[in-house]
Amino acid sequence: MIKSDPQFNQFNKLHHFLSIDGLDKTTLTHILDTAEGFTSVNDKAIKNVPLLRGKTVANLFFENSTRTRTAFELAAKRLSADVLTIDLVSSSTKKGESLLDTLRVLEALQSDMFVVRHSDSGAADFIARHVAPTINIINGGDGQHAHPTQAMLDMFTIRRCKGDFSKLCVVIIGDIRHSRVARSGIAALVTLGTAEVRVVGPQTLMPADVESLGVTVYRDIDKALKDADVVMGLRLQSERMSSATIPSTSEFYQAYGLTPERMRLAKPDAIVMHPGPTNRGVEIAASVADGKQSVILQQVTYGIAVRMAVMSIIMGHGEEVREAEMNKE
Repeated sequence: MIKSDPQFNQFNKLHHFLSIDGLDKTTLTHILDTAEGFTSVNDKAIKNVPLLRGKTVANLFFENSTRTRTAFELAAKRLSADVLTIDLVSSSTKKGESLLDTLRVLEALQSDMFVVRHSDSGAADFIARHVAPTINIINGGDGQHAHPTQAMLDMFTIRRCKGDFSKLCVVIIGDIRHSRVARSGIAALVTLGTAEVRVVGPQTLMPADVESLGVTVYRDIDKALKDADVVMGLRLQSERMSSATIPSTSEFYQAYGLTPERMRLAKPDAIVMHPGPTNRGVEIAASVADGKQSVILQQVTYGIAVRMAVMSIIMGHGEEVREAEMNKE
């Protein structure tokens, strides 16, 4: 692990969670194992544990996302943290307040953690380099760059459903180019030793360097799906496309839509995943999204346990930094 990586503190422990890049298999497995322990909490009548009691988690969402914001709020509350959710889409930055000014105000409110979602790639990394050293940062999605907690809840879902990554063939379909979910997911799959990761979609929706990510590229979806264990559809990121990169959504569905007929090419026990929200009839047929092989709703449920795991791990290590800062004084 590189000491200059802002994800790690001076004790070489995970202090922020900004990207899957730079994290090793041991770290990812530790997150998954910790999340496993939190799944039972969500089944109890009283769903709280006191691990973060007295801590304040501030959700800084510069970009709308009800699903991700709600999952982080629930995770923090189930760890007994105080939660501060600020609508930054329509507040301070719209009024001319700079990002750093906003951070200073939130630091003055004695927040312990910022969960950041931003439309600009690298925003979470920028914030991590400029906040007080006692504050932990989680990247809730930044531009086309990364969405590490989504990747980890996907990995948790795969491990729970299919087991050993080294025996799996995973297929990711659609808009790889604009998807932070795809980039983080591919990095996690490769790090965890997945036997084969395939990506398939139109050339216009593939990054120029996609092969360097450790994947096998397909243009024909039928060939890509053959004998797959895990099939993941992606949402078309129309808001991040600078111009039309596909002729139409109907043509995309005809060429790359996940239909029941196409799913028969995968293994009979293959699972179907999607980070949501799903565009039915564009990326995936309704009968597939709601079918027996779909684990889309399980992904949502597991997302709470995974985010609880990440929060507890990085804030636990954060105590070392807080003690070091107090000793300086």
